[in-house]
Amino acid sequence: MDKLSEYKKLNAPSSTITRNVMDLSTQTGNIYETAVLIAQRADQIAHELKQELSEKLQAFAFYTDSPEREVFENDEQIELSKSYENMPKAALLATQEYVEHRLGFAEKPETTNPDGISPLE
Repeated sequence: MDKLSEYKKLNAPSSTITRNVMDLSTQTGNIYETAVLIAQRADQIAHELKQELSEKLQAFAFYTDSPEREVFENDEQIELSKSYENMPKAALLATQEYVEHRLGFAEKPETTNPDGISPLE
């Protein structure tokens, strides 16, 4: 299954909606961890969709032998590009995954500071 249809099944809103940050932070216990988690997932989603679109558009590419290397477009290519443009933004998709508990994460153990000193107990 391609990523486009997978993300369409999320039924994420196509525009931003107001959310209570305290409700969002219940899974992690920290709103900053939540924001980082959603942002990292949004980066992954954006990269996946961009890569998938590039691969699909490469099949439509037709280059001439001229030095300009002009690329010709057809209607199927335009429709494919529009379907990706009409998708909700990656941040909205990641937030929807988080809200629906589809976004897994692991708590990191306490780490030491860069100078090797352990945090105070």
